[in-house]
Formats: sequence, C-alpha cells, structure tokens
Amino acid sequence: MIAMLTGELVHQSANRGVLDVNGVGYEVFATTATLGRWSLAGRVRVHVSTQVREDAITLYGFDDDAERAAFLALLTVSGVGPKMALAALDALGADGLASAVANHDVRALCRIPGVGKKTAQRLALELEGRLAATFTPTAPAATPVATTDPLPLALAQLGYKKSEIDQALAALAADGIPADTDTGERLRHALKTLSGSR
Repeated sequence: MIAMLTGELVHQSANRGVLDVNGVGYEVFATTATLGRWSLAGRVRVHVSTQVREDAITLYGFDDDAERAAFLALLTVSGVGPKMALAALDALGADGLASAVANHDVRALCRIPGVGKKTAQRLALELEGRLAATFTPTAPAATPVATTDPLPLALAQLGYKKSEIDQALAALAADGIPADTDTGERLRHALKTLSGSR
C-alpha cells in the first residue's frame, strides 16, 4: 500500500489533485484547503491512505499523519465511506471535527455535506474518544464553512496556515458576518484580522 508520496502538485480540480512524483502522476484526493496549500508549496510530502475496492484503488492525501488518522477513524463509523470522511475534514477540519465530537455538537456535524441529524448523532457517538488521542479539543468549533465557501481556499492560496484560516473564520462568526456575505468583503475583514495577529 502507498503510505507517503513526495512530489509537486501539477493539477487540481475541486478535491482532486495530480501529484508529480519523479515523472509519474498520482491522482490524489484531498480537502480543497490542503490542495490550495500544496499548489503554493512546490515540493510536498503527502501522507496517504490507500483505499482499495474491487473496481478501483484510490489515494487520499493529507498534510500529516494526524489528519490521516482522523480520516481513518471516520471510516470506522457505520455508513461513512472515504468520500464522506473527506467531506467531513473539508467542512470542519481535523480540529473542528474533534471539537464537534467532543462537545456532541450535532448541529456542526450536520454541516458536513450528506450528513443528516441521525448520521451526525452516530458520528458523535462512535467517534467519541477516538480523536482525543490525536487532537486536543478546546471550545466548540466555530461555525464550519461549507465546502462551497471560497474564502478558506483564497486564504490558503495567500499563504495562510490552517490555524490562521480557522482564526479568521472564527472572527467573522464572532463579528456576526454570515457566510453568504460577499466574498470580497469577508476576505477584506479576514485579512484585517490576520494582519493584526501576525
């Protein structure tokens, strides 16, 4: 099984990327924020989960082994496949997911595409204690942003780290700026927040 790849991201589209490893292109699926960071980083080391089915071998990529562990933990939940597990990390991030599970925040978990109330309750129940060893949940997660929100990717492409992006999103929520506000306005507000924190 492929556990790690080191190369350069040469193409990305939504959650799909192509990683050039010594002239061989590997199709890797990852969160939009992760792909955004890889596109700016040049040569990257990608932690991989190889998922094998009868009709396909699919690679899912992560920034580190901790995020990969969260993905694998999600796969142990009844009814959760690789696509939903990746969607959960895309919507909440690993830390946000750990926080939502630790606080049994069903509302936050329901923001994962394809997850209804019953599935969210199952996630909170079956993942309880499984993410604590990897992540240290603090307060309940800030309002998670749906995968269609372009702001996290825009900030990632500007070079901001995930922790800084999460900070900016939390500041937007705290200031009462909803996710459906004009992206340009939200970006200006986020950059103002981040410039003050650096």
